[in-house]
Amino acid sequence: MTQTPSAQPTAGFQKILVGVDFSPASTRALEVARTRFPGAQLKLAHVTDARVTATPDLMGGVTPAMPDPNLLRTMEHADAGRLAGLMQSGEETELLVGDPVTGILDAAADWGADLIVVGTHARGVIEHFLLGSTAEKLVARSPLPVLTVRHP
Repeated sequence: MTQTPSAQPTAGFQKILVGVDFSPASTRALEVARTRFPGAQLKLAHVTDARVTATPDLMGGVTPAMPDPNLLRTMEHADAGRLAGLMQSGEETELLVGDPVTGILDAAADWGADLIVVGTHARGVIEHFLLGSTAEKLVARSPLPVLTVRHP
């Protein structure tokens, strides 16, 4: 079968949720999503991490503290402005509050995404041990394909 010049092959991914944490790695992931999947709908999702109000405990975990509503509102407002600055014409954004992994997975499911794209970056051994990798947790928990993009 011959393909005419006007015929376009169908891409496998039409709705792509890009997790954005404003790091160079997530900026690179957004660039990759835009260039590798032209024509796909993109939604930029950022989760304001409500865990900033947790404090380390003596057993190596964290103890949740009562979230300061003023602090969360200030963080949300700042994050909304930064997210709007990244958005291009035709793209959507979603700002959530909570755990980044759960937020991204819920946003992708609610929106009907075909693919999740996130950046990944090297962390120190201690930070990785205490917090883990958001990208690793997304890959492990997501029912959707997850493309991780390493920042060079």
